[in-house]
Amino acid sequence: MYRGNHLARAVTIDDLRDTAHGRLPGFIAEYLEGGAENEVTLRRNREVFLQRTFVPRALVDVHKIDVSARVFGRRLPLPIIVAPTGLNGLLTDQGDVHLARAASRAGIPFAQSMVSMASIETVASQLDTPHWMQLYVLRNRDFAQHLMDRARAANCEALVLTVDGPVYGNREWDKRNYTRPTVIDWRSRVDALAHPRWLADVWRSGRGPHFVNVEAFTGTSMSAAQTAEWLRTEMDASLDWSDVVWLRERWHGKLIIKGLLAIDDVARAIDAGADGVVLSNHGGRQLDLVASPMNVLADAVRLADGRIAVLLDSGVRRGSDIVQALAMGADAVLVGRPVLYGLAACGERGVSRALAILADELTRTMALLGRVCIEVGRQ
Repeated sequence: MYRGNHLARAVTIDDLRDTAHGRLPGFIAEYLEGGAENEVTLRRNREVFLQRTFVPRALVDVHKIDVSARVFGRRLPLPIIVAPTGLNGLLTDQGDVHLARAASRAGIPFAQSMVSMASIETVASQLDTPHWMQLYVLRNRDFAQHLMDRARAANCEALVLTVDGPVYGNREWDKRNYTRPTVIDWRSRVDALAHPRWLADVWRSGRGPHFVNVEAFTGTSMSAAQTAEWLRTEMDASLDWSDVVWLRERWHGKLIIKGLLAIDDVARAIDAGADGVVLSNHGGRQLDLVASPMNVLADAVRLADGRIAVLLDSGVRRGSDIVQALAMGADAVLVGRPVLYGLAACGERGVSRALAILADELTRTMALLGRVCIEVGRQ
């Protein structure tokens, strides 16, 4: 694997991952990589893609490959959405802005996390492509209304309701690296000091990373650590389907429910008026020993029958992974860690490189399979 800083020589997502690891302190790399408990789900998310095989068609004219996809009636040049991920300011200064710009340049949607470290309005100003806003519903429903109002004013196309986190997953690497929630131990502090370029980058603004979208509701008197703890205590474990109906009544854009695996839940999402679902196990970070989204994709697509968009994340690292998901009926995939590796490796340029790698692998796989477009591939 290539571990240097010359982006053109990074030819796989794993190359970007290795470069990112060389730049980040260990506790930040563990935050980026870690899964819940024994990390069985984290491993299975990759293994499920490696266990399938292709049967290519030969002697097909593949000089022109169309990898575009249609999501919510909009033609995208790639069947990829940048997934909502939080705390990106810990990877590089203005991480969310870098992600948004790279997504916009690629012509694909950017899903912004509620716990991103750039404001909804700042991200919206960087995008010429669809802007999706992710939401965790907190115990104080006024926060959800506040976020929806701002998302509507910023012309966000979709609200992404994440439902697989009623409580935090058991992420044991957090317990190793923190003496108490949000307070790193002395070993991690020394590790941070041993990475001065990273430290100078993430503190470039003078204040360090902070949760600006939450601060707009709570006020700016809390530190990032205090805000993170406030969020932890405000997560609503009583969230149920009546809350989805409540959101549907108040949000008039596209409503996507993220974090479903049970087919019965997909059916309930349709009944509740959702426009799309993201089959997801949160990248293996919430509950261990759960199914991979690929294990339930075919049944979900069959049930949806074109009534809603069926999207998928968790474990996508190769263009061939995307082909598998599309062949089984997914409308598109969301990618998180692949673009975060690029972000940590080289900011916006690294994100663009990650997307270019996936696009190249996707196109190459389609050509070698003898499939000229996604619709033909599904047949």
